[in-house]
Amino acid sequence: MNLLAFDTSTDTLSIAVQHGALVCEHCGPGGAQASTGLIPAIRTLLAEAGLRFEQLDAVVFGRGPGSFTGLRTACSVAQGLAFGARGGQGVPVLPVDTLLAVAEEARATHGCTRVVATLDARMGEVYAAPFEWLPDAMAPAGGSWLAPQDLGLCAPEAVTVPAGWTVAGNARAAYGERLAPGAHHVPALPTAAALLRLAPALLAAGAAVPAAAALPRYIRDKVAQTTAEREAARLAAQDARP
Repeated sequence: MNLLAFDTSTDTLSIAVQHGALVCEHCGPGGAQASTGLIPAIRTLLAEAGLRFEQLDAVVFGRGPGSFTGLRTACSVAQGLAFGARGGQGVPVLPVDTLLAVAEEARATHGCTRVVATLDARMGEVYAAPFEWLPDAMAPAGGSWLAPQDLGLCAPEAVTVPAGWTVAGNARAAYGERLAPGAHHVPALPTAAALLRLAPALLAAGAAVPAAAALPRYIRDKVAQTTAEREAARLAAQDARP
């Protein structure tokens, strides 16, 4: 299978290309630099893997939650590449939840099978969701993830972690002991390599969509506040001080 995968939902840009059994990866600065660096890095990585756009079977991208700008960048690039591949005939696009990719990265890197995946949502909040790995010898990857229908957005103090589960992601670095202080923590990001590992099962389940239907997944529907809202928040914070 020939796949291109990338994620720009965090401050790290992650790209991976699978050409049969060969996998080539690239990691670099994300954030504001992702919009200018993503396509050149994709071209370089495809050349390194000896793969052309028209040979791709699908384009895989981290659809969110995450940085609003990063998600729009990834989605627009995925759509553009998918529309233009194969001489304009196009290829399918596979949008993958970034928290699921965090759980998969934690499993591959740290051996975690019960994971509360978290990502820093900024503004004093985290994206969080629980994922459990179910072994299955018949599955292509040796198992599959039991994933929740809804992904959460809450204050770090509100994240609940069942006994024996691991918290994975990048939120611990941002919030420290505010996030599940008694739990086991491991660092993990939604890497493109994780997206590639998840792709076969998701493609087999029919999760791929036409390029026009590939959309970001937003959990928070508002990131900007009006002047009045900012002033109200400031006064509320003052009133809450002892």
